[in-house]
Amino acid sequence: MKVACVGGGPASLYFSILMKLVDPSHDITVYERNPAGSTYGWGVTYWDELLHDLHAADPESARAILESSVRWDSWVAHVGDRATVTVESGDEGFGIGRHELLGILTQRARSLGARIEFEHEIADEDELADADLVVAGDGVNSALRERHADHFGTEIAVGRNVYTWLGTTKIFDHFSFAFVETAHGWIWCYGYGFGEHHSTCVIECSPETWRGLGLHEANEADGLSLLEKLFVDMLDGHPLIGRAHPDGSAHWLNFRTLTNRKWYHDNLVLLGDAAHTTHYSIGTGTALALGDAAFLVGALHGGTPLQPALARYERQRKAAIRPTQRSARYSSQWYENLSRYIDLPPSQVVALLGQRHSRLLSRIPPRLYYRIDQAFGCLSSLRS
Repeated sequence: MKVACVGGGPASLYFSILMKLVDPSHDITVYERNPAGSTYGWGVTYWDELLHDLHAADPESARAILESSVRWDSWVAHVGDRATVTVESGDEGFGIGRHELLGILTQRARSLGARIEFEHEIADEDELADADLVVAGDGVNSALRERHADHFGTEIAVGRNVYTWLGTTKIFDHFSFAFVETAHGWIWCYGYGFGEHHSTCVIECSPETWRGLGLHEANEADGLSLLEKLFVDMLDGHPLIGRAHPDGSAHWLNFRTLTNRKWYHDNLVLLGDAAHTTHYSIGTGTALALGDAAFLVGALHGGTPLQPALARYERQRKAAIRPTQRSARYSSQWYENLSRYIDLPPSQVVALLGQRHSRLLSRIPPRLYYRIDQAFGCLSSLRS
């Protein structure tokens, strides 16, 4: 099979790796519009379940990813100036720099015979007319998907809160949260390490707080200076590092949850963020992209023609990610309704933060939910 992968992110690269492992005779080219080594973002997170799956699919790339990752098994939450709560997690979490992850996957794909063409933009699948399969792994703003938006049934739901994705030289030993109260409402940060020298900081707040603090009109430098003051305790005086627009403006966004009714059209198939997005607060974007790649490879090598194989991929993968999509939706709603929880005692706030994926949490008074959750937790401990 001759395959063209558009977009050089984790989904396309891992797909090319797995396709080559299944059948080295596949002719695979990955087209990436940006230069080699350039990427956006700081670190990405994943969890021990994904690491197990990566080892099963390709032990070599899994080992390289693990060696370049940092890990944690607990998280810390600072709730205003009231308390700092540490929670031991039952799952092990990992952080890896996006640059390092892409480098590992690129090297592995090339070692297996896939071609990676940087600075080669594909905006129309007609340019790839000789390909048996075109994989659109070109992200949430996929140009290939947009050419057939009516067929794919693309829908985008825009989140209420605003956020910015930053780096810092502060190295977090745990997955860390900080909730800071201001005269204009609460603002909060999630921070996690991904290497020896940097951590990721995602800062979020309501639009009212954002405007009240003047962040809506502050340039990048002034905005970072204000955020460094607000989160000085969490950062221990370390600077925040942004990614300014060419005009010097700050990079604040509303998260866009993207879904598609269909995931393929003729020989064009969607992968990763081109097919779906999930809110960053549950840290599964990269895991879902790699999972998409594995499902698609499995469908293509099931002994069926291309169209039934793509239909199988769409059907099975949609079903597999539905619980994660629900969890992401509830998690984002928890933060959008922070005022419902933040005035509780800090230990309760943190407990409910850990339960933010629950579909019942928004329907039951928080104090009652906390008591029920604690009671069931005690019963589970006694039974075990």
